[in-house]
Amino acid sequence: MAVLLVIGGGVWFAGSGGERKEPAAKPQGVKPSGSASAGQGAGSDGSGPEGDLNAGRRPGEARVKWLLKNDVDLPGRGAEVFGPWVVGDTVVVGVYEAVSGYSAVDGKRRWTLPIPTGLCAAPAVPAENGTVVVGVYKRGDRDKCTALQQIDLRSGEAGWKRPLPKEGNSPLPSDITLTISGTTVTAAGSHQSFAFSLADGKHLWGRRAQGSCQPEAFAGGRRLIAAARCPTSDPNQEQNEVSEIDPATGKLKWAYRLAPDWYVEKVYSVSPLVFSAYQRGDGGAKKWGVFALTDAGKLRSRIQVGDDKYEPTCASRVRPLAPNLEDCTGGVAADTNTLYMGTDSTASGTANAVVAFDLDTGKPKWRAPAPTGRTMVPLRVENGNVLLYMAASTDTGGAVATLAPTGGTPKVLLQHPASTAQIESTFWKARYIYANDAFYLANSSLSTGLTDAEEKKKKIVMVFGK
Repeated sequence: MAVLLVIGGGVWFAGSGGERKEPAAKPQGVKPSGSASAGQGAGSDGSGPEGDLNAGRRPGEARVKWLLKNDVDLPGRGAEVFGPWVVGDTVVVGVYEAVSGYSAVDGKRRWTLPIPTGLCAAPAVPAENGTVVVGVYKRGDRDKCTALQQIDLRSGEAGWKRPLPKEGNSPLPSDITLTISGTTVTAAGSHQSFAFSLADGKHLWGRRAQGSCQPEAFAGGRRLIAAARCPTSDPNQEQNEVSEIDPATGKLKWAYRLAPDWYVEKVYSVSPLVFSAYQRGDGGAKKWGVFALTDAGKLRSRIQVGDDKYEPTCASRVRPLAPNLEDCTGGVAADTNTLYMGTDSTASGTANAVVAFDLDTGKPKWRAPAPTGRTMVPLRVENGNVLLYMAASTDTGGAVATLAPTGGTPKVLLQHPASTAQIESTFWKARYIYANDAFYLANSSLSTGLTDAEEKKKKIVMVFGK
């Protein structure tokens, strides 16, 4: 089950104020710098004793373990936040020109790896061995995300680095998305796709033969799923294809064609395979649907969403030029036979509900309303239960809870403090992670402030725990 559980994150960088000079490039295998004193410290918002975020905590409420704030001058268009990735007892986040690792216990910085040309892409989930491959800009050209850099998230050491290969007469994509499946990392953008070995960066496979369906985005994890655009005899009509690919060889295992002019939007789970798609009609009206496929690539069901509106929590990219299939970190979860989706309450402002759907029939099984005034965000299925984030309001702290596989009333596992609800509620299009009894809330991007001081107040990651 790969219902994107990643979670977002930005970074930090402790210790650098004012204008940053571009660090010198580091060779492959170089070790990062480290500082035990960097980071905001447990329960502190960085403003001294009066900023103790646990001062108003009530009995039974979780602690704010630490809060990470931006500490670098941002570019004019802002910066995307990559991560956080939780690897053992280290939490890793990347923003702008660096990737940094922090202690999961108190948020102290353990290492920082400068990325002189700047970060431009990263997978939602790292490899099982704790490595990740990020996209970096072409030196001297911050509009072209055309190179890859491997990083060991446990140590912060840089591994192999390579540019995307040029194939045929097609220009390199200016923007890419990255996905990891098994021992392969894929890059895709502008109707092109590339695959490389995670171990050494070897180019494994790439663009398909002319006239074939060309993948433009992937979703990874236990399986590698591709969304591709296919040529048609009518230049005014487009057709999309969903397929499963062998990550090591690029060979097609099966392919499922969508109806003409339907576009793959997001992959909610790769196992079982569940994805959303849309069709634009006259006047820009948008039809939306959710589809489940069998392991053999046959239509299993179309989810009967009815009159409800659903709004999965998906990141907002600073550079939305390449479609991202797996940037939804909340609002949808799935197990072998059931899809769980949270309804959208933004229009009414009332409590939402979680609706369970049978993946074989597409029909609703049950509906569980949220407590009064609350919004429940499904994260994943764990031990048979639906793991939820109950979002914070300005005066009520968020919470981690579970729903039984039969619905009912949510059971709270971790209640966040009411005293920090106003801070928690301001995370926008956030990413969520619940790991090792701690909840990570992260902004997906940082906007530029009017002043340096304002930029350095911007929150990146907030961590709650017992």
